[in-house]
Amino acid sequence: MTPIAITFLILAIVLVWGGLAVSVVALIRSSDAPDVPPESLAPEGRVD
Repeated sequence: MTPIAITFLILAIVLVWGGLAVSVVALIRSSDAPDVPPESLAPEGRVD
């Protein structure tokens, strides 16, 4: 492989994996799920 091909290969790998990492971090930081205990998610009328 030529040096320019290796450069573009590395650039593409960094772009894809970097984009994946950034999107995962953004997803974790902007979580819309409220912090509620699991007991409050039980259906109404259920008695254990």
